[in-house]
Amino acid sequence: MEYGSVSRGTRAMFFMLTPNESSFQKVEEVPQYVQQATPFFVGLMVLELLLGLVKTGAPVITIGDGITSLSAGMVSRLPLLLMRGCELSAYIYVWDHYRLVELPWDSAWTWWFTFLGVDFCYYWVHRFAHDFLFADGSGCTSIHICCSHTIKPALPILDPHREFIMLIRDLGPLEWIFNTPKHHRVHHGRNLYCIDKNYGGILIIWDRLFGTFALETEKVVYGLVFPIKRFEILYVQLHYYLYLWEKSQAYKTISNKLLTFLNGPSWKPGKRRLGDHVDNPKVTGKEVPHDPSWSLALQVYVVMHFLLVLRTYHDLFENKMMLSQLTILGMTGYVLLTLTSLGFLIDQRPTSAVLELFRCAVMVTLQRYNCVKPLVPSLAVPTEAFVSLSLLFWALHSVSQLLGIKRKAD
Repeated sequence: MEYGSVSRGTRAMFFMLTPNESSFQKVEEVPQYVQQATPFFVGLMVLELLLGLVKTGAPVITIGDGITSLSAGMVSRLPLLLMRGCELSAYIYVWDHYRLVELPWDSAWTWWFTFLGVDFCYYWVHRFAHDFLFADGSGCTSIHICCSHTIKPALPILDPHREFIMLIRDLGPLEWIFNTPKHHRVHHGRNLYCIDKNYGGILIIWDRLFGTFALETEKVVYGLVFPIKRFEILYVQLHYYLYLWEKSQAYKTISNKLLTFLNGPSWKPGKRRLGDHVDNPKVTGKEVPHDPSWSLALQVYVVMHFLLVLRTYHDLFENKMMLSQLTILGMTGYVLLTLTSLGFLIDQRPTSAVLELFRCAVMVTLQRYNCVKPLVPSLAVPTEAFVSLSLLFWALHSVSQLLGIKRKAD
């Protein structure tokens, strides 16, 4: 990468681009921000892990949590492969037929206006998403992504995840204006004072203006109000909706059934719309994250296959304009299958061996058609050998499991 692109990419991660660098006349000229940010994002993650290890003497995140979090981010973007064209077409149609005013694209005032406008809309989309979808602060789901595109403007402003959230303590006067790590820690806490607080994207002023700001006081305990002890990505994405469905079945009237999906997670008949959190588990500050014991060999295996599917995922977005819809659907299915299977392995589910055997068979087939590539071209042969050995291992493991079940039955 040239020095200019490295400098621009680094500054983009911290919202330090000038209006001239990030204003474009045509949609086609807008860079693929997420793809360009990937190496910087990964670099910041590695740096965060190293700093956390030096500062605390232990990893700041487990392999299971890290892969599940990254998988959630990957799944949240997959709908864009199918929706982005519809979104842009609708946006252009509204612009062509119903625009009220046309602002000069190359004006710094337009840049600042849209900067504030997008951040303002992000605040409300984020707040609505919690009110109606995930008030327990469980993060970004694919359904959240689908819904958010219907109400936020399609304006290109990079919004990467914040790194070093656990390492940076206080940024002085900047705490009054920006959504700093100190404020963002509160947003991800399950403490009572953290729930439904600090929704801001770049700026914290919206939370201060609209009454959703909370200052970090006691130790923040991260996670869901009702923690889940699963790493299977589809369950992570859908468990809340399954909970709502089961909860709605306990009510007899249609209105209460519908209100279960429209009101907050703590709502019950007779309570206010967002509930009162009386039934929430008490937070003591001594909570220990779910960290199942699994062998080092399995951890290495999962990480290697996750890196391979990450490469496939990146290639899928990089080449989406040249691929047919059928190919995109097939590769999207493969990514979901891989992330699900790896979650099964981390959870050590009884059916994980059979599912992984099927996935490896699919992967070998895709390799034959050059749909799955190695991390770097020079590793093509070792990668094919690794995948073939994976297929052989899980085939033998599945046969062993079946023989064991048969012996028990006899």
